[in-house]
Amino acid sequence: MPIKKSAKKALRQAKKKRAHNLFYKNKIKNLTKEIKILLSQKKIEEAKKLLSLLYKVLDKAVKEKVIKKNTANRKKSRLTKIVNKFSKDLNLGN
Repeated sequence: MPIKKSAKKALRQAKKKRAHNLFYKNKIKNLTKEIKILLSQKKIEEAKKLLSLLYKVLDKAVKEKVIKKNTANRKKSRLTKIVNKFSKDLNLGN
């Protein structure tokens, strides 16, 4: 445990920042899982709605400096690619 006043303050700040960062990271992780579950259930339209929500959360996380810009762009790109593939496969099946 910290002894000096400045170390105590640094610990408080670190805890606060960790909670803030985990909020965004968990939100991103949960939305990603939810989109993948919807895709496995072939609910493409609902997945697309959640995808736009995920974009919003990723952009906010970048703005808050929780994740880097390229990381957010990579996550957006990969998930969009998966959603488009599923929607394309579903249309070919009909």
